[in-house]
Amino acid sequence: MNTLSFPENGKVPETTVYIFNLSEDVWPFISAMSDTKARLFEIQENADLGDRDLFSCADENRVLFVLPEAVDEKFLQYYLALFGKHNIRVVVPKKHTGVICEDILEDDDTLDAIITAANGSKRLALTSYTTSEQFLKLIEELRSKGLTIITPDAPEEEDSWTVNFFGSKSGIRQLAGASRGAEPDFIMPEGMICMGVVDAAKIAAKKYIKEHGVVIKTNKGHSGSGVLLFEEGDLPEEYPLCEQAILDVLQQDAYWGMFPIVIESFIAVNTAVGGGFPDVEFQILKNGRVDYLYYGGMRITKQGVFKGMEIGSGVVSDQMLARMIDTGFYIGEQYRAAGYRGYFDVDFVAAKNGQLYVTESNVRRTGGTHVFVVAEQLFGKDFLYRTYILFNNLYELPNKQTYTFERIYSILEPILFSKETKEGVVITCVNALSTHRFGYIIFGSNKKRAFDIEEKMIELLST
Repeated sequence: MNTLSFPENGKVPETTVYIFNLSEDVWPFISAMSDTKARLFEIQENADLGDRDLFSCADENRVLFVLPEAVDEKFLQYYLALFGKHNIRVVVPKKHTGVICEDILEDDDTLDAIITAANGSKRLALTSYTTSEQFLKLIEELRSKGLTIITPDAPEEEDSWTVNFFGSKSGIRQLAGASRGAEPDFIMPEGMICMGVVDAAKIAAKKYIKEHGVVIKTNKGHSGSGVLLFEEGDLPEEYPLCEQAILDVLQQDAYWGMFPIVIESFIAVNTAVGGGFPDVEFQILKNGRVDYLYYGGMRITKQGVFKGMEIGSGVVSDQMLARMIDTGFYIGEQYRAAGYRGYFDVDFVAAKNGQLYVTESNVRRTGGTHVFVVAEQLFGKDFLYRTYILFNNLYELPNKQTYTFERIYSILEPILFSKETKEGVVITCVNALSTHRFGYIIFGSNKKRAFDIEEKMIELLST
């Protein structure tokens, strides 16, 4: 991973403060969810992923993590031993609302811990999962206290609009429309943007009847929420009945009526190409350089929920990869010119007709950024040619028994990652064990070995 230089006095801040603010990335969407239980579950699920993001800073030596939940002490020791880290601290605000940057400002102890981390230099590198409005307000407050805040992975405040605009379904679609002449491979599924559930139901019903399928997306959902996939047979074929059926679904949640709605053609997926959903990730450095990081195939459920990825040489053909990287660089150049700085990815869908469509872009750290950092730490910058990777951020455990980190560690000990063999399982998330899920990364010397290890892991957990 690239390290930013700080030119003011040639010194790099001693401590990086990392704030895991995943929910803030889609807070308008979460706060608009009509189902209270679903809203609270979304907030909790996001918080449960906090300990996973220890791994997104595996290349840092002095880090103060501000997380929404405490980290299991034995899991933290496991993390420290894996990477030989020592100067790692975790603080948790007393209150957890889902808007962690606001929680920090209301918690004197957490705020003091951040200020103290600046030491006598009064300088901090402040990073986060996403550059949210709340994160920018926190930066402003810290600067008002006399601290010099460096933001290596964030745009400046006047350019922060790029996060929500390009990271939204309507924003990336507008960019695609404006880029047809300049980048012919930047193609999205046929679709349109509208406002209001009544018009959306009419447009979607007509498309469904004509094409025997339709996809409906809210402007900025999260991990499958806010996306409706209707295949042939899912809805009535008569227009009035189809329109009403779609309208009934859209009226169940307030957010459909609050944000732009994107209606797209349903794409028949070719799962032989990167699992059907190839992805490529980049980073735009503070100096404006666009760096390609890695590619892979996303592991997506039938409901459109992202679970993890398959990363390694051969996931897609060289020709396909060249096209993905070329499109990604083009998009990155548009982001760079608009002022965005930080991580972003480009998600694709590989169609059975041979076309490769862009579906969205996440303008923030992603569900795979931590895997990239870990792979570079363990294998070097050429990790794509030295290992084959499978990961799952929230794997559903096969039974509803009570699990702890110690128990998971004991069960998986025979196949845990070995620095000698350079193969095995890395446990990445245990806070989700309360809901019978956990996160992992698997490294294998080749594709077969990686899948064999995953199969063995499932067998051990099922026994």
